[in-house]
Amino acid sequence: MVSMNGIKHRLRKLKYRLNHDFFSVENVVLLTAIILCFVWTYQSIKSMSRNWELTERLSKDRKELQLLEIENETAELENEYYRTEEYQEIAARKLANKQLPGEQMVYLEENSEEAKNKHNETKPVEEKKNYSNPEKWLMFLFPSR
Repeated sequence: MVSMNGIKHRLRKLKYRLNHDFFSVENVVLLTAIILCFVWTYQSIKSMSRNWELTERLSKDRKELQLLEIENETAELENEYYRTEEYQEIAARKLANKQLPGEQMVYLEENSEEAKNKHNETKPVEEKKNYSNPEKWLMFLFPSR
């Protein structure tokens, strides 16, 4: 059995070692420096990550702004075109069947079924055969074959 004095002696030894070996000024300064380095590194990485995200968002917003500016310019050009006499004449001819002096309006009938289907004739589909490379060359060089 260990006596009470032996336990007290061991606790005093442990306290002495902790105070002089582990909690020495040099060790405390070193531990503080290591903790500060980790905190500084973490904050730097966090800051760089945030800057990256903000840069990406800024780039996206700039591209969107450019697109909106182009759409705005296109709308302005369309409005200018709609104000021209040329467009107004075309719109009047289309909507109100207006004509210029000396012109005659020609109204065409609907196309007949025969005219609609004239170019829709189905051609017999040839089966595609997989030719070897030499056969393809022979067909290319001698098409009548």
